[in-house]
Amino acid sequence: MLDLSALPPGFIWGSATAAYQIEGAVAEDGRKPSIWDTFSHTPGAVDNGDTGDVACDHYHRFAEDVALMRRLNLDAYRFSVAWPRVLPDGVGAVNQAGLDFYDRLVDELLAAGVRPFATLYHWDLPQALQDAGGWPDRATAEAFADYAAVVAGRLGDRVADWNTVNEPLCVSWIGHLEGRMAPGERDLTRAVHTSHHVLLGHGLVNQAIRASARLAPSVGIVLNLSPIEPGSDRPEDVAAAVRADGHTNRWWLDPVFGRGYPADMIEVYGVEPPIREGDLEVIATPTEFLGINYYFRQIVVDDPAGGAPFARQIPVPGAVETAMPWEVHAKGLEDILVSVAETYRPASILVTENGSAWYDTVEPSGEIQDKERTDYLEQHLDAVRAAVLRGAPVDGYFAWSLLDNFEWAYGYDKRFGLVRVDYDTQERTIKASGHRYADLITTHKRSRQSVI
Repeated sequence: MLDLSALPPGFIWGSATAAYQIEGAVAEDGRKPSIWDTFSHTPGAVDNGDTGDVACDHYHRFAEDVALMRRLNLDAYRFSVAWPRVLPDGVGAVNQAGLDFYDRLVDELLAAGVRPFATLYHWDLPQALQDAGGWPDRATAEAFADYAAVVAGRLGDRVADWNTVNEPLCVSWIGHLEGRMAPGERDLTRAVHTSHHVLLGHGLVNQAIRASARLAPSVGIVLNLSPIEPGSDRPEDVAAAVRADGHTNRWWLDPVFGRGYPADMIEVYGVEPPIREGDLEVIATPTEFLGINYYFRQIVVDDPAGGAPFARQIPVPGAVETAMPWEVHAKGLEDILVSVAETYRPASILVTENGSAWYDTVEPSGEIQDKERTDYLEQHLDAVRAAVLRGAPVDGYFAWSLLDNFEWAYGYDKRFGLVRVDYDTQERTIKASGHRYADLITTHKRSRQSVI
């Protein structure tokens, strides 16, 4: 029996999505292309040639989706604002129709008793800014702050909770070093420059929100983190694990918490971040919370020929794997929450994404009995409970994802949703995992009320 009574009384129960993955309507009401529109239409970039052109049609069906949140008993919903819907050229003229959409969404959420958590950058850089230089150019960080001020100025009378950037690792390393995500570059120098400007953008946006929002804001950055373990006790593999930890975790955590960039990783990359006077102080502007996304741990071995960080992840023999395929290892979530809490002392931690993709089967009745996802959910919530008991200040959990959606370079085959989406009809069906999540939320709230 899963006992979550150890979670704090005000624990936030939520779910999350991202604009390009669900909204569709990519050319409606003044929106212009993002780098993901361009990337997904590049032959061979995305499995099956899938794009986010329609996705879950959330732009037209958001009221139906908010009603689903109510049925799931959610306290909160983490969504992202599409930069090219608000500022189609990245800078300059504001598209009021785009802001109007998020106005309607926020009002619908509040009317349903669902707390809005707005993410300002979840990877959909306006293509016009990419053409002007993209994230390797410092001007993009400055444009990001201007855009954030526009959004916070419009929504900040009703939205108090803000995520600046989602997963700068993916923006920098996967998008600019590995080429597996937009904009599809493979250049270490440009990747390192991107990493600095994304983090600088986080700091500038943190400040812009505080200057523009009318409600007292709660601001954080969202990092995807993994515990790293060496694949053997060979000194080479132990050293590889240190590098992989620097690449995945410390490169982001250290500067956000005022420690600057790890010197050992600058040596590994052989590239100096383009730091100007005052940048590190801006990046380390205090936040109210740290968002942590967790999907898997990494077991690594030395890989001298593999490129920075010269460490290669290896599979775990006999492990249960999701459809991605990623190892299911709930203990890793507990470990990363406790490690971050002990090392960096954030005031509050939110698990801003955690979830799993499986090959769901629709029963003749129309039901989806996704036992694997339900088990995964319960195991990882138990890991959050264990981390809280070990002193980690975890104040919320957002299941990824509310809906099946466009899963970036994997297209539509990988389904993470608590709610199934039939992409042909756009019909939504709550899966067994979604019903279980709703029950767990209710049970926790009742347990805390009985304590009080």
